[in-house]
Amino acid sequence: MSKPVVAVVGRPNVGKSTFFNKIVGRRVSIVEDMPGVTRDRIYAEAEWRGIVFALVDTGGIEPDSDDVILSQMREQAQIAMEMADVILFMLDGREGITNSDREVANMLMRTGKHVIPVVNKVDSPNMHDVIYDFYELGLGDPVCISASNMLNLGDVLDRIVENFPDGSFDDDENITKIAVIGKPNVGKSSLVNTLVGENRVIVSDIAGTTRDSIDTPFRWNNNDYILIDTAGIRRRSKVYGDIERYSVIRAIAAIERCDVCLLMIDAQTGVTEQDKKIAGIAHEAGKGIAVVVNKWDLIEKSTNTMSEFKKNISLQLSFMSYAPIIFISVLTKQRIGKVMETAEFVTRSRATRISTGKLNSLVEDAVMINPPPSDKGKRLKIYYVTQVSVNPPLFSFKVNNRDLVHFSYSRYLENKIRDAFGFEGTSIKFVFREKNEKQV
Repeated sequence: MSKPVVAVVGRPNVGKSTFFNKIVGRRVSIVEDMPGVTRDRIYAEAEWRGIVFALVDTGGIEPDSDDVILSQMREQAQIAMEMADVILFMLDGREGITNSDREVANMLMRTGKHVIPVVNKVDSPNMHDVIYDFYELGLGDPVCISASNMLNLGDVLDRIVENFPDGSFDDDENITKIAVIGKPNVGKSSLVNTLVGENRVIVSDIAGTTRDSIDTPFRWNNNDYILIDTAGIRRRSKVYGDIERYSVIRAIAAIERCDVCLLMIDAQTGVTEQDKKIAGIAHEAGKGIAVVVNKWDLIEKSTNTMSEFKKNISLQLSFMSYAPIIFISVLTKQRIGKVMETAEFVTRSRATRISTGKLNSLVEDAVMINPPPSDKGKRLKIYYVTQVSVNPPLFSFKVNNRDLVHFSYSRYLENKIRDAFGFEGTSIKFVFREKNEKQV
């Protein structure tokens, strides 16, 4: 299901990342008391009043002059306009309104999007009168908050969910969305063009050509799909321009809203540290994943070349050893047909549902073969297991004490389930609940 998107925009050091961290409930964005610390936008899931939405923290502004601040603020606001359903315009209650604030406010007013002015750093009741100054921006009623002290955050969240556009966000729920992800210049746009049979995406050998995540509906094997071509994701130290920096966020957002990720790797360079980071984003998001090794035509072959490559990739990406690996050349169209075959296979795998009887029989045998280790005289007992959802598959275990569930034993159970039922191409998730604990 596609979730509504909320973007947080504002000048450097107004408290965007602090607000973001408090809302999502964990330290996601790096926070320091200096401008320009957030190197790219962070994208996380949040929930309020039973409504799940995507919260996007903006950043990456490293000002050298007032003119640079203004231009980058425009770019930041432009990105928010394009992708957000609701925009939070974060302002500094201590510093007051600046010319940059006024410029961006004028842009936001013309978007037709719901914009909520949020005046941060209002840490005491004596400061509440500052709110009246911000009516000048013409964006409606501002909300005074203190993100660091968690004051009035509920008021902001109420305004957010009240202003989501009417209607469902799952118009494309039944259409599989496939995101082509990876570093710049690995052939993502060329692959999309080849699959859809026409040049729908600009292709260039200059890294970073694609600035947006571009959706392309197409039909394959009598099924409808949406291909999402994403901007290449670079290491943070290599993301110099603000346009490149925001391209990273569009790619991360595409991962969040897709069903299956095709992680493209350059056969000439192999798995790099950045490939691992990109793969980690997709893995943590619970997406279906296939590794697509492109430019295979440029590799000198020997008897075991492909098997050695597979072994190395599996070693480098050991946290997602479940992902199938295919070798292609977009240029020569070598094995291009395998791409959609694999994506379709992964889609089916994510939707696999196992009966409760088979699951419990398997887990009972697994525990008998390898009992859980004891901890201070106590041993984990598994009473019952059931699959509660798909896409990705989620399994709920009833146990005597969840604190006794060691990571290594959880991994052992996962391997047993995979050996028995497959689930190739998808992460599987476990939740452990104690016997008398109600399922939320």
